[in-house]
Amino acid sequence: MQSWPSKHWRWPISSWAFRQLLWRYRMTQSMSRRGNCWDNAPMERLFRSLKSEWLPATGYMSIREAKRDISYYLMDYYNWRRPHCHNDGIPPAKAEERPNQVFGFS
Repeated sequence: MQSWPSKHWRWPISSWAFRQLLWRYRMTQSMSRRGNCWDNAPMERLFRSLKSEWLPATGYMSIREAKRDISYYLMDYYNWRRPHCHNDGIPPAKAEERPNQVFGFS
């Protein structure tokens, strides 16, 4: 058994259980070799924001609580409310609604 490499997670998860969750949600696991961060930079930034802005320092008391809270962060706050510098301070979902606009050009 391996545990998540973060102080915020309190329960261990096996690689089999992790692969089952991926299969259940029709996701494909993608991992690059250690030290190759450029292909994974957007996800690393998302996880950094999640850990530094949202997760409680004491962790969660249950899996159910963690799922509910993290789902809210990702699906509501991060995508619809949180300003992003890359989009000129606009959340990603709202930036996607703007047709054919290129940011950073005047």
